[in-house]
Amino acid sequence: MSQDVTGVNLDTSLGYLLKEAASALRTAMESVLRPLGMSITHYACLELLAQRPGLSNSELARGAFVSRQSMNVLLQALEREGLVSRATEASVGRILPTELTAHGRQQLEAASAAVQAVEDTMRSGLTGEEQKQLQAMLRTCVASLQAASQ
Repeated sequence: MSQDVTGVNLDTSLGYLLKEAASALRTAMESVLRPLGMSITHYACLELLAQRPGLSNSELARGAFVSRQSMNVLLQALEREGLVSRATEASVGRILPTELTAHGRQQLEAASAAVQAVEDTMRSGLTGEEQKQLQAMLRTCVASLQAASQ
């Protein structure tokens, strides 16, 4: 008995392919970060702080694609582990800026190397020009979706 299937053709769906790629990337990143005692969110938080010291909890949450509550729990754990430090008093409003400690920078260095190796593997089948084109196309897709949601 044949069924008429309506909807998205998963073989040609760009959204499905992006989700599949994101899932494969997440699995690969988890496998290299786990031995370092890190999750992807943990790594993302440290990387964001290395590149933009002093980010607030809300800014870190947006950058790591998690809720503010989840980021707050993570920051408390990272602070207990001595990987980040947070001001005890807000310099402006209620924002408590967060910065990496020397220990946090050391842990980030190992994690960044592991994540870079995963990304190198992911794009190993692409030429340099294809990598640039893919980045540009993905940025265009993101911008189009963001514009449509406003």
